Amino acid sequence: MFEIVTTEGTTETVDDADSYVLEGPLTTFFAGDGRHATLSAFSVRVASFRTDRIVSVRRCESRVALRAVGAV
Repeated sequence: MFEIVTTEGTTETVDDADSYVLEGPLTTFFAGDGRHATLSAFSVRVASFRTDRIVSVRRCESRVALRAVGAV
């Protein structure tokens, strides 16, 4: 999961992505096939943002995993 802060001050969340890459004027987020830590032919595009509108990108733990850790 990634959190993207934009120049407009909004925070976007991309839940299913596990990697991202710059593609021309866009930063594109990908979901892998679970076996590869990097992009492969089996990766699927999840979301794209204009790179010039991104202030920061932060990788986060998924909300489901955080709830599971806190659950007793």
